[in-house]
Amino acid sequence: MPTTSSIRRLDAGAATLVFDLRRGYAELATFGPRLPVGEDCEALCDAGRRAPHESEPDVIVPNSVLPLLGSGYAGKSSVELCRAGRELPLRAAPIEWGGDEARSGGTEFRFSLRDEHHRISLASHWRALSSGVIAVESAVNNAADSVLQVARCASLVLPLPRWTRTIVHYDGRWSAEMHESRSALGSAPRIGGGSTGGRPGFTAGQWLRFEAADTCEHHGLCFAVHLEWSGDHEWQVDTDANGDSVLWIGTPLGHGEVELAEGESFVTPRALVAFGSQGRASLRNLWHRHVRDIVLPRQSRAQPRKVHLNTWEACGFAMTLPRLEQLAVDAAALGVERFVLDDGWFSGRRDDRSSLGDWWPSPQVFPQGLAPLIEKIRTLGMDFGLWVEPEMLSPESELYRAHPDWCIHVEGQARPTQRHQLALDLARPEVEAHLLATLDGLLSKHDIAYLKWDHNRELFPSGRRRVARVRALYRLLDELRARHPRVEIETCASGGGRVDLGMLARCARFWASDNNDPIERVRLNRAWWQFLPLGSCGNHVGPDPNPITGRSLPMNYRSKIAMFGHMGIEADPARMSDDERSVLATHVALYKSWRGVLHEGELYEIAHDEPGVAGWLSVSHARALALVVQQEFARYFETAPVRLVGLDRDRRYRVKLLEPWPSPAARYLVDATLWREGVLLSGEALATRGLRLPLRHPATAWLIALEIE
Repeated sequence: MPTTSSIRRLDAGAATLVFDLRRGYAELATFGPRLPVGEDCEALCDAGRRAPHESEPDVIVPNSVLPLLGSGYAGKSSVELCRAGRELPLRAAPIEWGGDEARSGGTEFRFSLRDEHHRISLASHWRALSSGVIAVESAVNNAADSVLQVARCASLVLPLPRWTRTIVHYDGRWSAEMHESRSALGSAPRIGGGSTGGRPGFTAGQWLRFEAADTCEHHGLCFAVHLEWSGDHEWQVDTDANGDSVLWIGTPLGHGEVELAEGESFVTPRALVAFGSQGRASLRNLWHRHVRDIVLPRQSRAQPRKVHLNTWEACGFAMTLPRLEQLAVDAAALGVERFVLDDGWFSGRRDDRSSLGDWWPSPQVFPQGLAPLIEKIRTLGMDFGLWVEPEMLSPESELYRAHPDWCIHVEGQARPTQRHQLALDLARPEVEAHLLATLDGLLSKHDIAYLKWDHNRELFPSGRRRVARVRALYRLLDELRARHPRVEIETCASGGGRVDLGMLARCARFWASDNNDPIERVRLNRAWWQFLPLGSCGNHVGPDPNPITGRSLPMNYRSKIAMFGHMGIEADPARMSDDERSVLATHVALYKSWRGVLHEGELYEIAHDEPGVAGWLSVSHARALALVVQQEFARYFETAPVRLVGLDRDRRYRVKLLEPWPSPAARYLVDATLWREGVLLSGEALATRGLRLPLRHPATAWLIALEIE
């Protein structure tokens, strides 16, 4: 099984990558399903070689993970480097490699190029993590005595395997995030995207999925790429005349943003690559295991995901202490476990035009501070959470009056606002130190279990310090967590504007969208769940009618959809009918009894022929829970049976429909007693024959409980 020193093999999960270094480049010879242990990788590389054709350089351009201009390569090079404003044409010697076994349970390689004339070295570091995900980052080092400007440096350059036919990417806007788009590779010479607002943005373009022509939920090859970074990103896929495609992904660098003195290095954000050999389900569950086992803070993995009530939709800015105390009583009666005080609690904050930066309790609302409210909440059996937006400030605030130059601005120019606010420049050490002291003081003084960390404004004018701001944010979060390890943090940016694994390594969960409309959430969550586990996804029951879409939908429907995720309530129980409160309380109890299955299980998407039907199945050991929803008015009176694929086909399951059942669909059940007591069916029968459910009416949702007998 010869794998020579010039041919390197990297195994990660279900994937194998083989790099051929024999021509002096790190050429990716194969990326696909895991090869047998005894595979002759040199023969594999030789079998994949081809002769040049008439319309290309006489020496075939290398399929390198560190491509440079000058070899005939016409795509986007790994790096663009300058000295004194002039681009440097690199003269790289043959590639070097180094390997180090068994870090994080995997294998790693470091491919390096050196330009002795300019005294510059480049490196691409590939590491197989214990989860089966591959981590890749690049580095530039300056060994010369003159300053080196890094104008561009890819985190990952990935020549795409020829079995790849489709790229799945995302776009969106506030309250309408994560719209899935599919592009055929080769349909255009270049496909790309990115963000420019100082955060990943609502397009979620740093989450990408690639599929073979026959890929579906349980069959086919696929892989996904993610830039583990909470700032701007850019990506593009170039396809040449040979039909070969290359992905480039990284963070954009402003002019003069990265300047390296002698001996200094710049290391890019990490890119992550995950591979699935058995359809989207295999890829999805690999991501979920990686996030649960490696990414999320240990504290958030160690305890159940508590049911939240957030005060925003109930109170807005019109909060008073008596109103909040009554809201807490009503929340506890529903089974809520965490009471989150949202915007409006601090300084003179009576609307969205003032006081950001002045993080002390409003003397008008809380004349004795937050302690009386927190004590009331604790006596009701709930813990206390607090909304903050630390990276922002209002022009009408004591902080701005004291430090007008702490905001991001261009000297001598106007300071435009968004949502009536400015953004603090975290790249200034005094700003980072101030925020740490302020937040540490809040958490030290009060019994706060949770921070909802919002970020409602894009960072403009961006200037030269975008990378420095993100790294300052990471330091701030890391130090706060070190000082207050039991405090959980949620990442929110007007909803889903900053959802990435750089943030989730420091946060217990993410806020998927400000839009709680359950019909929208089915679409939104489907996209997020391709990469992120249910337990990390905040998913709340909103008010009726929905304040964003205006739709009015039954409490039964809203509650069932909110159960699949990290459940919460964003509404005022006092404005609900007795029946609505009863239905909601029942679903809160159901969530508590099933959240272990939902948050630890493997997740499968339920395929169905009816366009309005969607569903999910979470399987954990001997138990499973499925959600099936009908969002439209069905074409036929009787829809096709719902097939549940992902169960153990050789075992028998007791299948029940969990109450309360949807109305009017429940009246079409033939035998209500059968579904209450449960019917015994094999996993094979459930996967092939399926269950016939009444799914003719819109806003119908069923919960299917399955337990091995």
